[in-house]
Amino acid sequence: MTDYHKPVMLNECLEGLNIKPEGTYVDVTFGGGGHSKEILKRLTTGKLYAFDQDADAAANNINDNRFMLIQQNFRFARNFLKYHNALPVDGILADLGVSSHQFDTPERGFSTRFEGPLDMRMDTTSPLTAAFILNTYSPDQLKKIFAEYGDLKEAWKLAKTIEEKRAQKEIKTTEDLKKLVMPLAPRGKENKFLAKIYQALRIEVNKETEALEEFLSQCTDIIREGGRLVVMSYHSLEDGLVKKLIKKGNIEGELEKDFFGNQQLPFRALNSKPITASERELAENSRSRSAVLRIAERVNPLKREVA
Repeated sequence: MTDYHKPVMLNECLEGLNIKPEGTYVDVTFGGGGHSKEILKRLTTGKLYAFDQDADAAANNINDNRFMLIQQNFRFARNFLKYHNALPVDGILADLGVSSHQFDTPERGFSTRFEGPLDMRMDTTSPLTAAFILNTYSPDQLKKIFAEYGDLKEAWKLAKTIEEKRAQKEIKTTEDLKKLVMPLAPRGKENKFLAKIYQALRIEVNKETEALEEFLSQCTDIIREGGRLVVMSYHSLEDGLVKKLIKKGNIEGELEKDFFGNQQLPFRALNSKPITASERELAENSRSRSAVLRIAERVNPLKREVA
């Protein structure tokens, strides 16, 4: 499990779930199973459902009659949980980062460290790859991706350079991409520049923003009153959506009110500021550096309003 992926802020996540031994829980980002195994240790008659769209994660399946791995994107969580008669649940855990296994497998194309194909698919049955995006998307489409998902000021220049270079030679590998974009990198910030490009492509390949929006929009219906939502994010776009749901009750960030003017807030934030990794964890696991954790409790808006 630790070779596949070392869980970030494991204890903080488990504390946030406030696990009841007889409860029903969902780990929507199973990966190496690190979080799931620890949740199971705290269950007696309870049940744990896990989701992961990456076929490689199936190798980490847990042989326990209290556990079920559903090999699907978490955007379909409500449908599959309903199918298995598991609604409502007592808690959901989401670790939105890319697994160490995905980063460390060169042929998956997720990392800037290795030579490999420009793939970046979490679900390898999907037809959309990073290479397809780079070689077929219009400059306007590329600019939008790099600006919105990578927060790159050089988005338009980058898009035009890609258009010019691909006309001469198809962009197929991570090295092809590096050679193409590195002349545009700000001096002294080359690695960060490249990481942002990879992030933007990965988000587009896997439609991560759309999937997260769909998943978060379902959480109000999935989690029972008193249950917990625990979400760990790795960049501001993800965290912004999670924050809107908790603070405003929806991913649009618009405060809703009922007929009588009462605020409709289905979640109560349990940490005013996002939790970050300890100094010890930062030293032991560099991938925890960008992680932020938000924890919320599912509440009844009317009861809270009266209180």
